[in-house]
Amino acid sequence: MEENKKVIFSGIQPSGDLTLGNYLGALKNWVKLQEQYECYFCVVDLHAITVKQEPKDLRKRTLELLAIYIATGIDPEKNTLFIQSHVPAHSECAWLLTCSSYMGELGRMTQYKDKSKKAGDNIGAGLFTYPVLMAADILLYQTDLVPVGKDQTQHLELARDLADRFNKVYSPTFKVPDGYIPEAGAKIMSLQDPARKMSKSDDNPNSYILMMDDPDTIRRKVNRAVTDSLGVVKYCDEQPGVKNLMTILGCITGMTKEEIEAKYEGKGYSEFKSDVAEAIVKELEPIQNRVNDLLVNKKELEEIYTRGAEKAEYVSRKTLRKMQKKIGFIPR
Repeated sequence: MEENKKVIFSGIQPSGDLTLGNYLGALKNWVKLQEQYECYFCVVDLHAITVKQEPKDLRKRTLELLAIYIATGIDPEKNTLFIQSHVPAHSECAWLLTCSSYMGELGRMTQYKDKSKKAGDNIGAGLFTYPVLMAADILLYQTDLVPVGKDQTQHLELARDLADRFNKVYSPTFKVPDGYIPEAGAKIMSLQDPARKMSKSDDNPNSYILMMDDPDTIRRKVNRAVTDSLGVVKYCDEQPGVKNLMTILGCITGMTKEEIEAKYEGKGYSEFKSDVAEAIVKELEPIQNRVNDLLVNKKELEEIYTRGAEKAEYVSRKTLRKMQKKIGFIPR
């Protein structure tokens, strides 16, 4: 690990297909981060099983997600790419931190409260304790910065609290991580309800674009995206649908909102939507081709995740051994 580089940890669950929002909001930023930080990018498959998963689908999505990481430009030579369940220290550290966690603080987690309402009477304990596993993911690598959206800030606060608590009880062991708020402009909203974030869990498939959607599907979904009756391409809160499509176009092409407004002045929505769709197709096509190549030739993927797990295991073990020693466990 380079001494002068700060450490970043981030991961995505292989619990469903990634959307354009995941790509523009997270992955595209990760590619920039790799140039100035020591990055650990993980497929967090242990988190995925807080809800029931079909085993064959979980395996398929785990490999596809790793392939997407690489295809978007995350370089396995510059970063540590690995599958969470391949590094046992994550589960071990999570248990040690669970014993320092309070029922009250876990019960206050907004995501737990939201998800437990949907789960009914049979709420899995994993749904309650998974923020502790998330804390373990982060703290094991002496992480300086964690890229977080608004919906995850509460979990980062828990990781900070647990690190601080352990440090005070047992002596300094963990770095207390800070949140890293990525550059603005990449919050992608639903194509059908632009007041809500684009999400793969939305009931209406026309509300999101998946990273592996074929060109015709992308064109159809963009064409059906809600706009308004004004017929003017303008970046303003009164036109949330148009604003969202402009954000997408700007993220992909690098055009400013002023440049987009000028380009489509007096042109209506048809040409604008067509150009947005083609920009998305052009952006995703090479990524999709690379993903498919990696999934056909699994040997390259296997080498990458094996090498990544070896490095992650080495680094995380050092932190775990410190924890065990301080708690009072006898070294094996």
